[in-house]
Amino acid sequence: MLKTELEMKINQEFFSTDSQVVLAYVKNEASRFHVFVANRVQLIKTITDVSQWYYVNTSKNPTDHASRGLYASDILSTFWLSGPEFLWEPEICSTPHLSNDLLVGDPEVRLTQTFATKVSDGSDFLSRFNRFSSWRTLVKVVARIKRLGSTQRYPNDIVTVEEYERASEAVIKLVQQQVFPQEIKVIQGGNVLQTSSALFPLNPILKGGLLRVGSRLGQSSLSEEVKHPVILPKDSHIVKLILGHYHAKVCHQGRYLTLMELRTSGFWVIGGSRSVAKLIHGCVRCRKLRRPTEQQQMAELPKERVEASAPFLYIGMDCFGPFTVKRLRKEYKRYGIIFTCLSSRAVHIEMLEDLSTDAFINALRCFISLRGAICQLFCDCGTNFVGARNELRNAFSEFDVKSLELFLNENQCEFVFNAPSASHTGGVWERQIRSVRSVLNATLAQCPGRLDDSSLRTLFYEAMAIINSWPLTIDGINDPKSLEPLTPNHLILMKSKIALPPPGKFQREDMYASKRWRRVQYLIEQFWSRWKREYLLNISTRQKWHVPRRNLSVNDIVIIKEEMLPRSRWQLGQVVEVTQGSDGLVRRVKIQIGEQKPKSKQEQHSKPTIIERPIQKLVVLLENE
Repeated sequence: MLKTELEMKINQEFFSTDSQVVLAYVKNEASRFHVFVANRVQLIKTITDVSQWYYVNTSKNPTDHASRGLYASDILSTFWLSGPEFLWEPEICSTPHLSNDLLVGDPEVRLTQTFATKVSDGSDFLSRFNRFSSWRTLVKVVARIKRLGSTQRYPNDIVTVEEYERASEAVIKLVQQQVFPQEIKVIQGGNVLQTSSALFPLNPILKGGLLRVGSRLGQSSLSEEVKHPVILPKDSHIVKLILGHYHAKVCHQGRYLTLMELRTSGFWVIGGSRSVAKLIHGCVRCRKLRRPTEQQQMAELPKERVEASAPFLYIGMDCFGPFTVKRLRKEYKRYGIIFTCLSSRAVHIEMLEDLSTDAFINALRCFISLRGAICQLFCDCGTNFVGARNELRNAFSEFDVKSLELFLNENQCEFVFNAPSASHTGGVWERQIRSVRSVLNATLAQCPGRLDDSSLRTLFYEAMAIINSWPLTIDGINDPKSLEPLTPNHLILMKSKIALPPPGKFQREDMYASKRWRRVQYLIEQFWSRWKREYLLNISTRQKWHVPRRNLSVNDIVIIKEEMLPRSRWQLGQVVEVTQGSDGLVRRVKIQIGEQKPKSKQEQHSKPTIIERPIQKLVVLLENE
């Protein structure tokens, strides 16, 4: 365009740009660009030569003043009117472009794919069958491939029985040729196998191009496939497909039924019993039908149970019942709530009119008023307990900061919830409930149908007194020289159930506060010393779950055990979070259960359901290796 407009003779042309990307496009010969850039690069290469292009630094490029703008006062101080300095030189000495390499990941460069051709000798032909997950599908595909090379015409597209058998023999022959090449050569040469060969005990014969077992049933009337089954190796993808096919054929029954069906179908797998057992161990359907729930080594006792502490400072609680009481002519249901001290095993029982949150809060206030403030409250995930925690939390939020801090310092109460459906973790209070029930059942049998609220509350307190008078241990209980059995009443009442006179000679000075304090302190020390010596050592052993097992991990696929549902209706879920104990073992996990169909438009974008369960309620289907 400049040549046309200037109408003057131009002997030589030079082109300079400050864009290194453009220079790389122009000087590149190997890469291919997208249409827009490719057309313009081709036009530049058509009307110019690549050697005419040079690089100029941005600070020396006057065209930037035109594109970016320039104040009038700055025109004389720049090279807009005079041009860059290298144009005044006798020869063009502009800096050439230093590199012709394109930037990595340039969006204007087309992605190219390079295909490599590899010539194979056919030894890895069987690796192409690894993509199949069904023996029947594999044989059908091979049968159809063999049909393409046949001149025989078939009336329909269905694979016939004859085609199926010939395709099956072809696949098995390939497996034997790959795994047993030396044995086949020895048998074809009429020689005897060495004793070190895995096939030596089977006395193999070559029949129809296949290695078969040379059994002792040649004179029987059985079929040839049963008398001389085909020998298969144990470590092969094809063999795994065959085992899975016949395992499904017997409806996922046990090892011996699967192995018998395999042999009656004309197959003999080396180490077949172990191979079938390994298959069943990893079968998802068998795990879903028969695998037991997960187990883990029993955890260590919590610190609250093995350290001496004030009575009812760390407690566990649970509800039990119902009990029927009469008021006039109507019958009502009443419940009991038990509070047990984790260290001394003392219990406290209150009556509940119902299982509501308000009734529980009132019972908790009565307990704290009688037994004092508590530090931690262990319980399961009952709706009344969770509701009580929410009610107390809302009440705390209404306090000012100073009042809240003062209240927590004086009456700090923290709820510690077990995993849902994990009743075994609350064995401390569950066992106490059993003891309370045994006492109440014996008492209530004497007065059936004649209880009112006050009578039931009295029975609860009587049962509480009986349970607290039970010995913690029975060691030496038959020895007349041993000390009096240690009971919770020794700590909470400072005396046993039977009132006995104090030992020693009573003096008037003992009535002073310091003397009484010393006596109480002495009794407390005696209780805890005997508690450590007689009781604590008896609970140190594990009653079950002795061996550590595999930890559940994230992305494990599990089914969730429900006591009220048949096994076929247990929910499927995926582990999304695991909780490790202090010993590094996982005993509770969070699971994302299968998404259900939304009932309304508002639920279509709802988040997936996450639940928490102990591992004893889970059956692992697929492990995340």
